[in-house]
Amino acid sequence: MTNAAVVPTYKSGAKSVPASGVATPEERAAALTFLQKLAAEVSAGTVDLPCFPDVVGRISNALADPSTTSDRLVTIVGAEPRLAARVLQTANSAAFNSSGKPLADLRSAVTRLGQQMVQSTAMSYAMQHMKNEASLRSIAQPLAELWNRSIAVASISKLLAMRTKVNADEAFLTGLLHGIGSLYIMARAARLAMAPGSETAWMELIGGWHASIGKAVLQSWGFSDPMCDAVGEQGELERKWKHEATLTDVLIASMLPADALKTAGPRVVATEASNAYLRIGATPADCGAILAQAEEQIRLVHEALG
Repeated sequence: MTNAAVVPTYKSGAKSVPASGVATPEERAAALTFLQKLAAEVSAGTVDLPCFPDVVGRISNALADPSTTSDRLVTIVGAEPRLAARVLQTANSAAFNSSGKPLADLRSAVTRLGQQMVQSTAMSYAMQHMKNEASLRSIAQPLAELWNRSIAVASISKLLAMRTKVNADEAFLTGLLHGIGSLYIMARAARLAMAPGSETAWMELIGGWHASIGKAVLQSWGFSDPMCDAVGEQGELERKWKHEATLTDVLIASMLPADALKTAGPRVVATEASNAYLRIGATPADCGAILAQAEEQIRLVHEALG
C-alpha cells in the first residue's frame, strides 16, 4: 500500500483504468506522497480524522468486545446528548417503528435499533457534524455526495443480503461505511488545503487508494474482519470465490445499482460486470426489482438518519 511505484487507478464500469485529469506532474507527485503517508499512518494504527467525533470509534471498539453490555453502549451514546437525540429520532422513524409506538428512553431505542443500526446512526451524526465544520467547508459538497451514495449503497446492500445468508443489518452498515477511506482522504487533504488540479482529477487520484485506507481505518476502530475485508475488496469486480456469497459479494454487487439510481429510466444493471451477481443469484431483472424497492428504502433511511 506504500509502494511508491504503484500508480493509483480507479474503477470505470468493470475496468480499472489509470487515473487521469488536469493535475500537473508536480501536483500529482505531491498527492501521491500525501496518499502514501496516509496509507502508512493508518496501516500502523494511527487514525486522525479531522472534526470526526470520536464517539464513533468508542462505540465500535466497545462493540468489538464480546463482554460489552447494553448498559455500556447506552452509557457511551448517552454521553453525547445530540447523538442520543439522533438515536431516539431514528428508532421512532417510519423505517424502524413499524408498530407506531413511540419510544421516550434511550435504552429502549438502542434495543429497537440493534448494534449495527446504532453504529449507522453514529456515523450519520458524525457526517452531519463534519459537514457543519467551517474548516471542512471546501469539501462540503463532496461530503454530501459521498453520504448520499453511502445511503444508496447501504440500502441496496441490505436488500441484496436478504437473498443470501449474510446478515442484512451488517450489510447495511458495511454499505454505509464503504466510503470511509474517501472521507478520510478528503478530510485530511482539506485540512492541508491540498487540491491538486481540478476536483475531478483529485477524486480520480484517490480512487485507487480509498479502499485499502478505509479497511485500515475500520480495523483500527475494531470492526469485524468480514466488514473490513469487504471495504478493502470493494473494487475487485472480477473477484473469484467458489463458495456461497459473502459480505464482500453483497457490497460489490450494490455498487452498480447505486450508480444506476442516478440515471433516468430504463435502468439496466450490467450484472455480467462482476462475479458477485452470480454468487448472489441476482439477474438484471432481479436488480431492476431491487432498485424499485431501494428508492423507497433510501427515502426512509434519509428520514431516519436525518
